Amino acid sequence: MNFTPDYHNIVDAAYNRVPKRLPLYEHLVSDKIMEQITGEQFAHLHGGDDRDLNEYFSHYCNFFKQMGYDTVSFEGCAGGAMPGSGALGGHIKGVISDRKSFEEYPWESIPDRYFELYHRDFEALRANMPEGMKAIGGVGNGVFECVQDLVGYEDLCYLAVDDPDLYQELFQKVGDTLYTIWKRFLEEYGDIYCVCRFGDDLGFKSTTLLSADDIRQLIIPQYQKIIALVHEHQKPFLLHSCGCIFNIMDDLIDTAKIDAKHSNEDQIARFPVWVERYGNKIGNFGGIDTDVLCRETPEDIKAYVLDVIEQCIGQGGFAFGSGNSIPDYVSPTGYLAMINTVREYRGDF
Repeated sequence: MNFTPDYHNIVDAAYNRVPKRLPLYEHLVSDKIMEQITGEQFAHLHGGDDRDLNEYFSHYCNFFKQMGYDTVSFEGCAGGAMPGSGALGGHIKGVISDRKSFEEYPWESIPDRYFELYHRDFEALRANMPEGMKAIGGVGNGVFECVQDLVGYEDLCYLAVDDPDLYQELFQKVGDTLYTIWKRFLEEYGDIYCVCRFGDDLGFKSTTLLSADDIRQLIIPQYQKIIALVHEHQKPFLLHSCGCIFNIMDDLIDTAKIDAKHSNEDQIARFPVWVERYGNKIGNFGGIDTDVLCRETPEDIKAYVLDVIEQCIGQGGFAFGSGNSIPDYVSPTGYLAMINTVREYRGDF
């Protein structure tokens, strides 16, 4: 295969410049899917000693190179370092429910806990990065996801009415905590990364999960200071956010200063709609609805991919991949049909 990775292609796409070749991008590829495609069993090594961890990241990084990516997608999620978290992903009762639990929560311990949890991963990622590649990602989970992880979405909505002052302070405190983590992360591991991102799902199929005004007043100012920090380190920032968030996109672009955005679902809007609306302002990452990868034939997937490329190519920065991610339940056949279509289009083979 005629492929040499070059992370500058993703950087160009994130800065809304047309890259030399159409880059591939995924927010996440399950290591179980990697195993099915490569035939190498390595997922279990992630919980092992340093030797195991280095072997894990060797396989992990080389998968992205083998598949034709210019970057390795990897992040350490902040929620995992927050004691008692899990109300969002684990559907458990939130650890913060009132003023008392908020004030007693060990906020100051979280940054150190984060690096205790992930420093070995970042070191192994650095040691096994293929030539010509860098990572895309960083400190996973955005402000809204972390607040939900500590409080729970339903209880957060009640809190907005029952104690509006505490409701506002939660976003400020989480934002300050994430800023502290990001500052140290960029100082210690910024050399590994060419594009920084976090995922913060602000919407669902019809609108945002909080009111647009609450997002503007409570969340976007927290984004703004983290993204400014990323920009100080001369890196573009990519926001991954699922849902119908058209009503706040201008705020994310003009106030928060995101450089690029990822995530699209056909039930909300096909990817070319995002490119048409925002291709003159920011880079756009995504392309094919993950549901299509699960349900359609390789022939239909190929036609879908080529149609999206035809509509989007040349309209600013553009990186192709799924509109969400490649979790365990995605068909490897469907995933490979998408990858190979892009690679054929750009002449890799």
